[in-house]
Amino acid sequence: MENTIEVKNLTKKYKNLTAINDLSFSVKKGEILGLLGPNGSGKSTTINCLLSLLSYDQGSIKIFNEEMTPDSYEIKRKIGVVFQEVAIFEELTVKDNIDYFCGLYIKDKNTRKKYIEDAIKLVGLEKFKKFYPKQLSGGLLRRLNIACGIAHKPKLIFLDEPTVAVDPQSRNNILDGIQKLRNQGATIIYTTHYMEEVELICDRIIILDKGKIIASGTLDELKSLATIEEKVSVEVQDLEEKYLEEIKKLKYVDLVTYQNNNLQITYKKGQNNISHLIDFFNKNKIAYNKIFSERPTLNDVFLELTGRELRNE
Repeated sequence: MENTIEVKNLTKKYKNLTAINDLSFSVKKGEILGLLGPNGSGKSTTINCLLSLLSYDQGSIKIFNEEMTPDSYEIKRKIGVVFQEVAIFEELTVKDNIDYFCGLYIKDKNTRKKYIEDAIKLVGLEKFKKFYPKQLSGGLLRRLNIACGIAHKPKLIFLDEPTVAVDPQSRNNILDGIQKLRNQGATIIYTTHYMEEVELICDRIIILDKGKIIASGTLDELKSLATIEEKVSVEVQDLEEKYLEEIKKLKYVDLVTYQNNNLQITYKKGQNNISHLIDFFNKNKIAYNKIFSERPTLNDVFLELTGRELRNE
């Protein structure tokens, strides 16, 4: 497939800090790429370089097969950006906000009118056209922010944490809208710390850390990198410490936690792990219920690759 973005050997330094280190990747036309990484990994710097908001020390960036520069205005007209911070005008209504931002790109009034209605419908704001931002909930404000960023029907869209601090209903609406944009032909760069969203909507994923790509591929390809094979959760009342220690010594067990009567066991490999665990419970007359198993999640892979220590910046 045709590439919308091609990045080769991109490097960005701040004095003694290398924020991006020899980064190379491409984004195919019509795909949703999840760009992930812990705080300080280089995500924001990468995006700002792609948008030509930051200069860089070496490498090249092509968007729509053309070199991206600060003066690439025709390219920029085809790009939509929705940053994490809501950027709208408090004195304008929902519809007038969308009209203003769409009008920066679309001058024909009839075309703009249709695009505005399409954007309102996409994010589900039909009942709120005449509302002012101060009258909207946090979720509705997020949806308005997205509508303002995509109303001109860009071919390439950058979405930075678009579902932060919104209710589940708004989150579902936003994710549905993003998938509709992809289905309409847009290419989307999606950054978030919500791994379940990435699992749901992204076609391909890149994980950055310390300015480098440490993993990339489809969800299944990334999950194959996990060293853990299975996670088992069991509800066990008042499990004695001696039994907890014995469970840790069972074959293939990698990690055991026990909190609020919830026993979680991570296995590195093995077959019939649940059967062996049940045998252990029965042998020791331990009462249990609600036992279930799951395979590694993207969150498991992410933590395994980037570490579990807190990142402060």
